[in-house]
Amino acid sequence: MLATLIRLLGSFEAAEEAVAEAFAAAAASWPRDGVPANPVSWLISAGRFRTIDRWRRQTKLSGVLTEIAALSEEADMPEPAEEIADDELRLIFTCCHPAIVPDARIALTLREVAGLTTEEIARAYLTPVSTIAQRIVRAKTRIREVALPYEVPDRAEMPRRTESVLRVLYLVFNEGYSATEGPDLTRADLSGEAIRLSRRLHHLLPNDPETGGLLALMLLHEARRATRIDAAGDIVLLEDQDRSLWDRGLIAEAERLIARAVAQRRLGPFLIQAMIAAQHAAAPTFAQTDWAEIAALYRTLLHADPSPVAALNHAVSIGMRDGPEAGFSGIDAVMAEGTLKTYYLAHAARTDMLRRLGRRDEAKEAYARALALTRQPAERRFLERRIAEMAGKSA
Repeated sequence: MLATLIRLLGSFEAAEEAVAEAFAAAAASWPRDGVPANPVSWLISAGRFRTIDRWRRQTKLSGVLTEIAALSEEADMPEPAEEIADDELRLIFTCCHPAIVPDARIALTLREVAGLTTEEIARAYLTPVSTIAQRIVRAKTRIREVALPYEVPDRAEMPRRTESVLRVLYLVFNEGYSATEGPDLTRADLSGEAIRLSRRLHHLLPNDPETGGLLALMLLHEARRATRIDAAGDIVLLEDQDRSLWDRGLIAEAERLIARAVAQRRLGPFLIQAMIAAQHAAAPTFAQTDWAEIAALYRTLLHADPSPVAALNHAVSIGMRDGPEAGFSGIDAVMAEGTLKTYYLAHAARTDMLRRLGRRDEAKEAYARALALTRQPAERRFLERRIAEMAGKSA
């Protein structure tokens, strides 16, 4: 709805106000008159009408009135579902225009397209909230100043924006796969939307290995969704998940996407991550996981797209291949660089190696540090159980 109103009104700020006015109108009208047959189209039309009416009251400039008249044409026509879906992709590509600096374009897209809060985006970036807020404001200003076109670019222009679009979809999926906060560990609405948009992008770029790799990565993770939490909403670790409940249809689709992408002979970071996830999906049991291959793939990922999180995951895979002492040393080396000091998963990984080494007292203290860094209830309950286990064994 927001994406369509941005296209129709030509302004982020106007569209955001229109959304609020439309929902206010619906709250007054729908309980009395009933929900319309096409609620989304009704809301879009209501938001557009109210914005145009407000503009008419606020100005008498003929030039502006001419623009308003153009906006008013066919204002009551319902928006086809396909066109509304395309508007989302248009908005993503607009936000990811090369005229906007990379960090700002991704932050803006996550805020405006995915509806993530600045806190959720800051967590994904391991960046202060104030920094993310400034990036979003600067990106909106840039779009307005340069009058960037609201469109999916032609195929010649598309490669310049695709990398940012893929990163946005990846971060949206991650927030749906492991929510920053809220009562539930996962948000199926976000991960489902990321998969849907990734399918549309893959349809546009069927021969791009990274687009296929990202979609495969999402499908492989989505295949395990039902087994990641138990009936009480508590975390079930990969080693304890019931693999017979994994969605083999999604896994098979992902494997086909990976095979097609690998045939292009261009290994990018999303395709490499999909290949890592495929190794986990292919293992009949946790004990039979090919950690040597996974460690090698993480090493390749570090060359293709160096990052502290990739280095952390590589260290963990080394620990699973060569033993917890090697893993602990590798994780400590990554954390010594300082970038992951507030990343709770880094502390949790380090703590798990301590636990495997039998260093219970140190593990208990490290779990407490990880606990202080997460607000997600399921994650907190998991860490609290680990602390209690360590305390019992120490006693």
